[in-house]
Amino acid sequence: MSRRLLYFSVAAFIAVTCASLALAQGRGGGAQNATAGADVATPRMPDGHPDLSGVWGAGGGGGGGRPVDDDGSGNLSEVFPSRRCAPNQVKCSEYTNQSEDGEFTARMNTNRPIYKPEFWDKVQELDMWTNKYDPIFACQPLGVPRAGAPNRIVQTANDVVFLYASGGGGAGTSEYRIIPTDGRKHDPDKAQDVFFWGYSVGRWEGDTLVIDSIAFNDLTWLEKGGYFHSDKLHVVEKLTRQGNTMRYEVTVEDPEVLAEPWVLAPRMLRLNPNKDAGLLPEATPCRDYDHDNMVTQIRH
Repeated sequence: MSRRLLYFSVAAFIAVTCASLALAQGRGGGAQNATAGADVATPRMPDGHPDLSGVWGAGGGGGGGRPVDDDGSGNLSEVFPSRRCAPNQVKCSEYTNQSEDGEFTARMNTNRPIYKPEFWDKVQELDMWTNKYDPIFACQPLGVPRAGAPNRIVQTANDVVFLYASGGGGAGTSEYRIIPTDGRKHDPDKAQDVFFWGYSVGRWEGDTLVIDSIAFNDLTWLEKGGYFHSDKLHVVEKLTRQGNTMRYEVTVEDPEVLAEPWVLAPRMLRLNPNKDAGLLPEATPCRDYDHDNMVTQIRH
């Protein structure tokens, strides 16, 4: 299958990331290991704010790092949310609907966005036609919150730069955001435009950096599974560093399609001390090989 080249890039990046994180986190994991660096003194900038710079245990897939309430056992949920099987879909169980892909493994988390009743049919349709409608197959950016926490943060006195090593549809390409942190408000004129990553401004609330993002286009998904959004999307991210750990929290609002705000499970990230971490080779461009050939609802 021609898309294997694209997926190989994903697998290679994941392998490199996991290896570098292992150096920082050691073996075994667990909630205790995830917060082992919290008792270290928190580095600070000259203005007194925590220095968020560094390579963190993060990545795509809705958050990166370890869920705050994960005990490391792997038993995140006893309930496996499922989706309908398509009429012509083969090798499909009504309970799991694993089909030919591994997307089901990402559905163990029952914390999902709740849509207004009139939009659930659209979610189901997008989900059943994931290999046709998922924006990542068109090499579009993941956007927020789907990209999760940044892989690397560079902080100055007036802004932060977020680097995402797999932002371009998970194909190894890179994306970035430059966010002012001087407490400015959204500019009314700029807020009329639309962006893949939204229009973001940041402010400090004590030791927590709060990033407020609006002015999104409607071309990205909140998460795999057909979880679309409108251009009224509003995302608030909070990053709180304590020692060599950082808590990453996200709240999503979309009054156009969501019945209520979606609060993602907080993530606890850990600083990677490897001096070579974050020094990634030139990214492989994302190329769509198979989109025109997808004629069934069998997902890759």
